[in-house]
Amino acid sequence: MTKRRQKREAFTHWDAAGYLKSEADMAAYLQACLEEAPEDATLLAAALGDIARARGMMQVARQAGLTREGLYKALSRNGNPSLGTILKVLKALGLKFTPQPL
Repeated sequence: MTKRRQKREAFTHWDAAGYLKSEADMAAYLQACLEEAPEDATLLAAALGDIARARGMMQVARQAGLTREGLYKALSRNGNPSLGTILKVLKALGLKFTPQPL
């Protein structure tokens, strides 16, 4: 009996930030995340982090009145940004919070 070598699959790291080129892309991505998991605050923060990285974290932090490190921390997987921080980041990204009826 001969041993067969199994091929290892190689995966690359996929980063949403590389695909967010326009404001329309960013808004659609955020909308898709909110539709996918409307009660998942962690996903919302992560999506905002992806968008901020696509736009330039330093620029977004400056426009939101935050430090770059503070913005990274707030939008990290373990972050827990306040609603005020979320609203500042949205404004800095040129997006707005718009409630809609279910």
